[in-house]
Amino acid sequence: MTHITAVRGDITQQQVDAVVNAANRAMRGGGGVDGAIHRAGGPDVLVDCIARFPHGLATGDAGWTTAGDLPARWVIHVVGPNFTAGERDRGLLTSCYRRALEVADELGAATVAFPLVSAGVYGWPLDDAVDAAVSTLTDTPTRVTEARLVAYDDAMLARLERRLAAS
Repeated sequence: MTHITAVRGDITQQQVDAVVNAANRAMRGGGGVDGAIHRAGGPDVLVDCIARFPHGLATGDAGWTTAGDLPARWVIHVVGPNFTAGERDRGLLTSCYRRALEVADELGAATVAFPLVSAGVYGWPLDDAVDAAVSTLTDTPTRVTEARLVAYDDAMLARLERRLAAS
């Protein structure tokens, strides 16, 4: 059974087997979590993205690369739906978490740190983003022993902790 935790911190500093990147379809870096992971991981992350994903990734899908200079071993990239741009299919959002766990299982990653996918610039409503993350991580069979939800501020941590307590 997966133990789901919530912590406040920097996803690029998590001591886990894999960190999840909320990427864009092009897989070439960007802003928010994506930009932070590419900056902290260094050029090896981008080089591996280009080699593994020459045409990018589809919304809702996941794939992995090296973690470069990050403390993790791998980065699992997921492409969340852009709510602001009209991508409002919740199934695409939950697919990101499910597919990330599947990739983690393929890699043998026991500990995985997740951001709240699509909840930043992509504008997914926060309460639903939190619910999608917690319910999917709870309900998806996996060999991952710890799924760590990383909050960037105290308000987000409080939301995550309230939802986890309700589980």
